[in-house]
Amino acid sequence: MNAPTDTSAYVIAPPAIPTLPIIGSDKLFPIHRIYCVGRNYAEHAIEMGHDPNKEPPFFFQKNPDNVITTGTFPYPDKSSDVHFEIEMLVALSKGGVNIPVEKALEHVWGYGVGLDMTRRDLQGEAKKLGRPWEVGKAFEASAPCSGLVPASKIGHPAEGKVWLKVNGELRQQGDLNQMIWKVPEMISYLSGLFELKPGDIIMSGTPAGVGAIKRGDRMEGAVDGVATLDVTVG
Repeated sequence: MNAPTDTSAYVIAPPAIPTLPIIGSDKLFPIHRIYCVGRNYAEHAIEMGHDPNKEPPFFFQKNPDNVITTGTFPYPDKSSDVHFEIEMLVALSKGGVNIPVEKALEHVWGYGVGLDMTRRDLQGEAKKLGRPWEVGKAFEASAPCSGLVPASKIGHPAEGKVWLKVNGELRQQGDLNQMIWKVPEMISYLSGLFELKPGDIIMSGTPAGVGAIKRGDRMEGAVDGVATLDVTVG
């Protein structure tokens, strides 16, 4: 059933569509879903206690309205161990199912930078109980993001430094060429599990060095050649 176009037909006002800004433009990119790739850098998989040679990357979701672009990350309640994870964003302009790897990049609109903020203590409790991770991953403001840059301007980056500093100290450093699953492979695999849609965002995984933040910290990061991100913990 299609949603009515007349908003007066709703019993309450429909929520706003989450969006990301386009760098250098006044246009916006509407977000449909956010897929996150787990353990996509070998050294990060190892630091989290997993063997990347035995465990392929997997996917979980954040909610579209977890995205914030204000430059401030509000420290969340119910946690005393909140971690940063810097990642490249992949924004899709076309969807589909069972997309061949060789056709996958045709579905990409552009790229950006995001933080997969994680309530690590709550995630750890969920892991021990064999429960889903949403409480640790999909909380309010858990996805601070940059704007997007169209692939028509920067191409499809397959290498480039991925880094994050906290209060000026380098904490995470890697390179896109270290990803276990490359962007076309992620898109192809995901499209076998879900029907991908225009507006889908993929957070492509984080390099080693994740760690805790506290109120007042400043996080500065980038994917070189794509975008930068500057976020203060409130």
